[in-house]
Amino acid sequence: MRPLPLILLALTATAPAQWTIQPSNTTASLRGIHALGNGVAWASGTQGTVLHTTDDGTTWQTCTTPPDAEKLDFRGIQAFDAQTAIVMSSGKGDLSRLYKTTDACKTWKLVFTNPDKEGFWDSIVAHRVGPLDEPTCPSSTMVIRGSIFGDPAIHKSNEFDKVTIPSFYLATFTVGSSCAPDTLNASASAIFSGPNEAAFAASNSVLLQLGPSMFWLATGRELIQYATGYSSPHHYETFSLCGMDFPLRHETASQGVFSFAVRNDSIEKPKAFKVSSGPHCLTANIVAVGGDYLAPDDSSTTAVYTGGSRKFQLAKTMPHGYRSAVAYDPKTKTWITVGPNGTDISTDDGKNWRPLKPAAGEAPDADQNWNALSLPFVVGPKGRIGKLNPTRLQ
Repeated sequence: MRPLPLILLALTATAPAQWTIQPSNTTASLRGIHALGNGVAWASGTQGTVLHTTDDGTTWQTCTTPPDAEKLDFRGIQAFDAQTAIVMSSGKGDLSRLYKTTDACKTWKLVFTNPDKEGFWDSIVAHRVGPLDEPTCPSSTMVIRGSIFGDPAIHKSNEFDKVTIPSFYLATFTVGSSCAPDTLNASASAIFSGPNEAAFAASNSVLLQLGPSMFWLATGRELIQYATGYSSPHHYETFSLCGMDFPLRHETASQGVFSFAVRNDSIEKPKAFKVSSGPHCLTANIVAVGGDYLAPDDSSTTAVYTGGSRKFQLAKTMPHGYRSAVAYDPKTKTWITVGPNGTDISTDDGKNWRPLKPAAGEAPDADQNWNALSLPFVVGPKGRIGKLNPTRLQ
């Protein structure tokens, strides 16, 4: 029995690193990351910073700064190939913008600016138009559709909207068509906010678009499922609005949910809805994380999960501090969440979490100082980029 400790020591000493730290050549705080696969990924952050890689992170190239963006905070980025990406800045009013590149970020075009002076964009999702989308006019260029989620304001982008109650910003857009202008549609006006309710632009992970007219939105307090449609015979627009409360503390502006993710194979198939039938929340395995970013070591309420139900409940074993991003890895069936003080994983759909600690030989803070996830990459302050070693999840 005496050789056993030596064997364990050898296994520990050769354990692969959880995050391989990669040179980024920037000191900007990175908040946006989007990995496409096949070695291509894009990242974004403060000071108008955008980076991209085509060799799986071995080399990160610094992009040309978009026009008049030197002081912008790029919280979200969506990429479509090695040449094409859209980056979103977050800020009050016209400091929230969308830029697009089609030449591997040598040049950029400003496509949209927030039309609301009091608005603030939090999250963006977008995709290349394909055969499953509603048809567009024939185009010789890549057509991109997406949506933007933002904090409550009194939106006046719709001339028919006479509502003066603050509502969350949710607008769809289309860009890139060679036969139609880029279009930022009017914001939905029915997603009203509660007192002091807002969303967090922590990691571009509080918005999910399930189809052309179905959206899941995470405020600090609740998950909102929003769907629109048209009712016959008069073809007037209808909507379905369903809220699922997060049982996390949200007494102050620094507390609440900062990120959510969904296990795609668990989402209930959408059904036709009627206004008279009331709200209907779809079921799925959903995990949401957060806490208090001003108290990053407080682990009392940092994660909730649904377990496939229509109700969130507190995790039995919490991540060990405030968490700003969560993602699901379908290959290993593992949830992973990151934050300033560490990394945690769950293999039971968010019910229990355990820390993913540095392996022998790694820096003692190899698990820490992270903002956002797009597996296998993670980004953080001062230009910090890491790449996950998948064997650490097995």
